[in-house]
Amino acid sequence: MAYSFTLDDVAFLRSEAGEAALATCAELPLTERTRIADVATARRVVGDHYAAALETVLLRRKAVTKVDGSAGWLFTGDSLQQASASVVARHRAERLAGREVHDVTCSIGADLVELAKTASACTGSDLDEVRLAMARHNCAQAGVDADLLQADALRPRDGNAVVVADPARRDSSGRRTWKPADFAPPLDELAAAYSGRDLVVKCAPGLPPESVPWADEIELVSLDGQVREACLWAGEQATVKRRATVLRSDGTQWTVTDAEPDEVPVAPVGEWIVDPDGAVVRAGLVRHYGARHGLWQLDERIAYLTGDRPPPGVRAFRVIEHGPYQEKSLRAMLRRHEIGRLEILIRGLDVDPDALRRRMKLGGTQEASVVLTRIGRAPFAFLCRAEVIEPA
Repeated sequence: MAYSFTLDDVAFLRSEAGEAALATCAELPLTERTRIADVATARRVVGDHYAAALETVLLRRKAVTKVDGSAGWLFTGDSLQQASASVVARHRAERLAGREVHDVTCSIGADLVELAKTASACTGSDLDEVRLAMARHNCAQAGVDADLLQADALRPRDGNAVVVADPARRDSSGRRTWKPADFAPPLDELAAAYSGRDLVVKCAPGLPPESVPWADEIELVSLDGQVREACLWAGEQATVKRRATVLRSDGTQWTVTDAEPDEVPVAPVGEWIVDPDGAVVRAGLVRHYGARHGLWQLDERIAYLTGDRPPPGVRAFRVIEHGPYQEKSLRAMLRRHEIGRLEILIRGLDVDPDALRRRMKLGGTQEASVVLTRIGRAPFAFLCRAEVIEPA
């Protein structure tokens, strides 16, 4: 169970004594094997706030790859889990650059810090006074200026600020939730409270679009190949109905929208197969992405694209051999090419890739990928080599 921080904990951790305690605890291994000894050391050195110090050190270690510059930040377990990765938060902040912004569920300030860097003025509010205290500390650590206050997200303040919200996405059992009414605050109540205002709501990527008819734009965002969130835009900030934004930790990014052409043919496989980024697939923009890059579909209901040259910088699959899929014929194909290590990609077929790999009894020395899908009603297998074509 995650540690429950108090205001006294936050005050201690921000004090000179707390900083010294955190520095001491940061030197401990904090592994399963050393846990008993580490707790004993922390009790002796820190005193009553030892658990808060240990939890903070552990959370800072987890935050390193998610929140930029967070070495001196304060977190709770739930707030770190829900916080946007800095790259994603920065992208959203850039879309709001120059606007006055109010983050009405600011929590410990992960999004707020990025918003404050680009907004003309920035306010953060939350009902949880412990998280607000942490947000004040984190904003100071980041060197940004934001007004912070305790307030209910469903009680709008006067003004023209863009409202940003990140409702909690788990029910009381800890399971992910997809129903708008189960978010905290509920999505429909949030939309009603700010009707007529520019509103930006971060949500789980699995949220059905039809459940949020008030959203003028739905943006699916991925980072380094993993779909991170759906962002709902209402008001003037919305410019299209559907958008897919693909971000990389190296700073590169691109986007595709439903305003682009989507005329692509359905035709036999070309030299390459392209598996579009998950944000493109979830946003329903596979055809738009294909049209942009001169690709076509193997089947109009399947998200794989194919062509004679893949988009630059994308991991794609050069087709070596293909044919109707049966396990016996696939096994023979793998033996012909001496495949010993196999990546299996599947769309449109009910196949367990791990179980299939075991049944293939691989014994060669070569590495390959196999794409299993259906064309019409017929299952097909495409043996491929994965490659990345670098930009010219």
